[in-house]
Amino acid sequence: MLDLTYETPKVKTIAGATGDWELVIGLEVHAQVATKAKLFSGASTQFGAEPNSNVAFVDAGMPGMLPVINEECVAYAVKTGLGLKAQINLNSAFDRKNYFYPDLPQGYQISQLYHPIVGTGEVLVEMGTGIAGEKPTARNVRIERIHLEQDAGKSIHDMDPAMSFVDLNRTGVALMEIVSFPDIRGPEEAAAYVVKLRQILRYLSTCDGNMQNGNLRADVNVSVCRPGDYEKFQASGDFGDLGTRCEIKNMNSMRFIQLAIDFEARRQIAILEDGGKIIQETRLYDADKNETRSMRSKEEAHDYRYFPDPDLLPLEIEQAWVDDIAASLPELPDAKKARFIKDFGLSDYDASVLTADVDSAGYFEAVAQGSDGKLAANWVINELFGRLKKDDKDISDSPISAARLGQIVALIKSDKISGKIAKDVFEIAYTSDRDPVEIVKTEGMEQVTDTGAIEVAVDKIIAANPDQVAKAKENPKLAGWFVGQVMKATGGKANPAAVNKLVSDKLK
Repeated sequence: MLDLTYETPKVKTIAGATGDWELVIGLEVHAQVATKAKLFSGASTQFGAEPNSNVAFVDAGMPGMLPVINEECVAYAVKTGLGLKAQINLNSAFDRKNYFYPDLPQGYQISQLYHPIVGTGEVLVEMGTGIAGEKPTARNVRIERIHLEQDAGKSIHDMDPAMSFVDLNRTGVALMEIVSFPDIRGPEEAAAYVVKLRQILRYLSTCDGNMQNGNLRADVNVSVCRPGDYEKFQASGDFGDLGTRCEIKNMNSMRFIQLAIDFEARRQIAILEDGGKIIQETRLYDADKNETRSMRSKEEAHDYRYFPDPDLLPLEIEQAWVDDIAASLPELPDAKKARFIKDFGLSDYDASVLTADVDSAGYFEAVAQGSDGKLAANWVINELFGRLKKDDKDISDSPISAARLGQIVALIKSDKISGKIAKDVFEIAYTSDRDPVEIVKTEGMEQVTDTGAIEVAVDKIIAANPDQVAKAKENPKLAGWFVGQVMKATGGKANPAAVNKLVSDKLK
């Protein structure tokens, strides 16, 4: 595990006309379960299908159609709970949340209000770059619960100005609603929490985290309080100390999450300082105007007339099944980061970059296998990631395999090629799918390590430039000019360390 010697993140404070205010934030993250079938039917969850083509009778609310639980969805929820160090409830149950909307054909949503499948857990949220010895900050954000529920359909309003259309393809798709406690204290921390949660879900392969497709979205609850009120809440557990909250629905961008929180906090502060009261409501964020606007008053549980779903028996799972899932968990981001720091001698920053994505972590580990971890990290982060970003490619689409980049690192480590030549080898391998060892051999790129041959080149440069020799003897820093000339004369193939030593010795 990571050695948590981090500082506590600073609480976001906004100065108002009557004093400072602090933000209190809680998130409800809806993560689509990465199964091929829906929660209560065998209909496909494929994204981008023709409208209303992935709909079973039970999804469409046809009379007499009964839901049948998808066991894999339950397993993925348990796996997610274990990944978040949460309590797994062996007994849970489904409830009906009743409301009427065109994209909800049953007239209710099947969810888990009273008895969720997963209880309390936590997510370690880190902030700060860790560059140049900067100390990252960290906070454990507590998870209140995770429950399974079915998604609604999608209403489409922009195809015809006079009409609205309904696509039921998403209806019945399994969601995990991951509810945090109001532990988050600023916009940046809220975005960092979602990033970390998405990272864990992707490591677990229980949700692909694709926010553009709606597979991960967040409802953000925001309130403001005076300094010291949050500490009162922690002592008493009374949410009244935290102010009246408003919920911003369906946020699907880290940047917009931060902007929406900042706007909403300032909106609430302006109302309170003007003597008004905050109305608990659901709001939407308008990215074009950078503002939140009222959607509807915030309903309480009793407004939805929750009651146990009569078509579904209580869900009972065995501890042995949970233990089997726990035994199959992959190495998670925090553990992998700690291992990379320990085993490869990486900095906190480099380890964070490499473990940010499970595919990137696997690629790096393959490159570093039996080689120099720090050197491998430098090449993956600076050379490969830089080139992939330039070409708008993901690590999974890398034109150069981990094995071949590992060959380049090994060639540098064994002094077969210099770092400068390695960049040329990388470029050829990246663009032509050629083997690095073959490239070095065929193109005559192998580094010259014969000190006798290098000495001949050094002597020749020194003999041809007596004036520069005199200057270098007066100012030793000018010795670099001779090193550059020798490297140029040898086509960059001379061993730089050998050249530096010979030049230094000769000029003395």
